[in-house]
Amino acid sequence: MLLKGEIKSVIFQSPETGYTVLDVRSEDGVFTVVGLFPPVSEGMNVEVEGKFQQKTLYGRQFVAEKIKVSQPSRLDGIKKFLSSGLIYGLGPVTAEAIVSRFGVDSLEMMKYPFELAKVRGISLKKATEFGMGYVRLQKMQDAIMFLQDLGISINMALRIYKIYEEKTVDNVRKNPYMLVDDIDGVGFATADRIASELGIDRDSNFRVGAAITYVLKDVSVRAGHNYLPEDELVETARTLLGLEEGEGNVRDVLEDMILLGELVRYDAGEHIAVTLKKNFQIEKSIAKRLLRLRSEASDFRVNVDFEVGRFEKEAGFELHPKQKDAVRASIENGVHIVTGGPGTGKTTIVKCILRVFKNLGQRVALCAPTGRAAKRLSQATGEEAKTIHRMLDLDWKNGEGHFSFNESKRLPLDVVIVDEVSMVDEYVFCALLGALERGARLVLVGDKDQLASVGAGNVLGDLIKCGHFSVSYLTQIYRQSEKSKIVPNAHRINRGEMPDLDNKSDDFFFEEKDTSEAICQSTLALVTKRLPKYLGIEPKDIQVLCPMKRSFAGTINLNRELQKLVNPASPSKKELKKGDVLFREGDKVMQTVNNYQQEWSQNLGGRIERGTGVFNGDIGVIESINVQIMQFTVRFDDDKVSIYQYGDIDQLSLAYAITIHKSQGSEFDAVVVALDSNYLLQTRNLLYTAVTRAKKLVVISGSKATVQRMVRNNQTAKRYSLLINLIEDELQGGGYDD
Repeated sequence: MLLKGEIKSVIFQSPETGYTVLDVRSEDGVFTVVGLFPPVSEGMNVEVEGKFQQKTLYGRQFVAEKIKVSQPSRLDGIKKFLSSGLIYGLGPVTAEAIVSRFGVDSLEMMKYPFELAKVRGISLKKATEFGMGYVRLQKMQDAIMFLQDLGISINMALRIYKIYEEKTVDNVRKNPYMLVDDIDGVGFATADRIASELGIDRDSNFRVGAAITYVLKDVSVRAGHNYLPEDELVETARTLLGLEEGEGNVRDVLEDMILLGELVRYDAGEHIAVTLKKNFQIEKSIAKRLLRLRSEASDFRVNVDFEVGRFEKEAGFELHPKQKDAVRASIENGVHIVTGGPGTGKTTIVKCILRVFKNLGQRVALCAPTGRAAKRLSQATGEEAKTIHRMLDLDWKNGEGHFSFNESKRLPLDVVIVDEVSMVDEYVFCALLGALERGARLVLVGDKDQLASVGAGNVLGDLIKCGHFSVSYLTQIYRQSEKSKIVPNAHRINRGEMPDLDNKSDDFFFEEKDTSEAICQSTLALVTKRLPKYLGIEPKDIQVLCPMKRSFAGTINLNRELQKLVNPASPSKKELKKGDVLFREGDKVMQTVNNYQQEWSQNLGGRIERGTGVFNGDIGVIESINVQIMQFTVRFDDDKVSIYQYGDIDQLSLAYAITIHKSQGSEFDAVVVALDSNYLLQTRNLLYTAVTRAKKLVVISGSKATVQRMVRNNQTAKRYSLLINLIEDELQGGGYDD
């Protein structure tokens, strides 16, 4: 439906998101219009495509999906526009003077400072500023409409303009594929469609180069690869471009990109690897810095047995010989890795290492990849633990994120202990290494059998596999009660044995269900009725884990059904909807992407700390929704509070049910694993990771046949990484200055 008219009044407009509420006067009357708009004012003309909706609180509104704005033509409209404040410094008195002199030509004369300066009270300097402001506003409105005509949503158009500003139209016309690199949420298909509409040739070097870059970035995000074998890259890019085998100039463009330094070709032995220059530099830097730490760790004399004895006396128990060896190796080596499954004493070792180093007067810090993992580490050790981002002091300036601690400003620490290292991606790990002082020690703690990090790379696995860093393997199980089966069953799974599914323990249960529908119904009953009654906890404290998103027992459907049951609609609960996604106050949500710019505040005993950065996997609850200004507030598990705009809604998903991959590094009191048999990658480490997320209770809903298939399948998804190769190169080269 199309609605045309003049803006009667601007009720609300958010400068951050563009969300706007207008009263528009049309031939049929005055209507309230809501949607995302560029800056507009009273008196301007609008054409909006959309539909009427009846809102509970605000009545009948026209929801705009596509908009077109134009400058006013009537004198009173021109006057309102000029005095609206959209042009900085131009107020009602000056607007009246301009309209009195130029009449209906007033807006045209805004482009000519010398003419505008003839108006009483306007200097040439002011006239120039007014003219520049007017032209900027016009360019923004023109750019937004240009992008909409290319099929880009108003929300995305506003995001694009924020990046390119006045260069938007020129940039997109020249090379729409740059959107893929510069704008989150724009994929190759979208850029390719825009390019087609703009008449860019199918064999354009822009197009082919963008496809190659997109493939490498996509496999990094989707599968954690840092490179692809050259032949696989060429064929994948060719498929993306819609070219037949042997058709097109993919290899020619690939050669050009390598010559220009945009890509790096590397002989990985079994194949020729091609990687983005940035990814190659990150892995090379990790190799250099780790070997430097290994070789330059400060040497000091210490009686480890005496120090461990002091800890044992304070703790009231003795360490196992393997635990003592792990403590000794952590103290003696510049880089040491401690790995083991649940209940093998990793936290005890961390506490001992921490105490020994502090007794020796060393400056020690604890950190972890996520807020949940850091909070858990802090609770377990009684010492402050930070996220790696927070420890490095992430700062956001001029549209770019920077760590305050880096190669130029080192962390004032002698020892850094990193927990849950299996979750650390190479970008963050590289930044951490770059911020360590020369001679510092690094202790890495994690479970090598967990799923690899969500981000690119396989840091823990690669460092263990390369064989050049000391490693302590913990196998003895300490943390278990006689009736507990979570830890023993996790280790059985990890050894390739069937877990005990007899339901005779207090904390490990199995529900035999053969279909997705049955698994779904079982999961709903467990979360909403049976487990809350059994454990005396709220349904929101129970975490559902799924191997997959789709299917009847996947996260999408389970979230929809659990939302209805756990947090049903109510007149007292405000809601926001975008597409098929509905959020309401009280919903459990998860951040699904790293947003380094997202601001947060945290109340630390009366002291308010502020910062930026909310990260993939952070879980929280929607505390409040302001429908009028389209904002909502989320309180995360570490008590950080963040305010989101309507345009940010894509960054969050409901979190009553999450994928097993997204659960990495987290620990929940109660876990229900909805084990749908339709999932193709039924692997041992996927089931192992799911079970080890539970602290007090785990229930698996599925079939024994599915459990058996997963236990037998010890295959892990291969990740293409050059880290081991580059460590070998550095050792052969002999120098690791950085």
